[in-house]
Amino acid sequence: MTTSHVKRAFKYRFYPTDAQAAELSRTFGCVRKVYNMALAARNEAWARQERINYNQSSAMLTAWKKTEELAYLNEVSSVPLQQALRHLQVAFTNFFGKRAKYPRFKSRKKSRKSAEYTTSAFRFWDGELRLAKMSESLRIAWSRPLPEGMSPSTVTVSQDAAGRWFVSLLCDDPSIKHLPTTNAAIGIDAGLDHLLTFSTGE
Repeated sequence: MTTSHVKRAFKYRFYPTDAQAAELSRTFGCVRKVYNMALAARNEAWARQERINYNQSSAMLTAWKKTEELAYLNEVSSVPLQQALRHLQVAFTNFFGKRAKYPRFKSRKKSRKSAEYTTSAFRFWDGELRLAKMSESLRIAWSRPLPEGMSPSTVTVSQDAAGRWFVSLLCDDPSIKHLPTTNAAIGIDAGLDHLLTFSTGE
């Protein structure tokens, strides 16, 4: 029997302070802005029969931050902005692989408000989670504790249409065990007393 690491997400409500809500709202706006500008740049390149990859988009982001018009992008954590570019790269990879439609622009009103933070942009300890650019931990309603020994590799913060705030913690779960391969076969019967009965008697 072998053990492998599988990603598991744990989602919780949280209640931001006014300062945290303002910071996250700014971040959501910047994430959407960067995604849309990078998509527009790829559209222009596509019209010239050229392609732009993640590294080129990242270089564009660096240049955008140096302009007076887009200097406000420096006010939020850079990690969610880089993650937006990575998500766009995945969207194009799926499109070229014929697994998805051509990426669309994010709407201010209709698109999901979210920002993704990797380990360099948050600190997690003893049930406390603090995001980059914030002086206080998030007030999370721990409806269930994280399994012992687990810590998040990625944190996604979002706000739904009703204004509720959520945080999703993506963790490695080392407890998933794989049984050895076998050539044995069993029959399955749908019964009245039990939902399913195997030919082994189980």
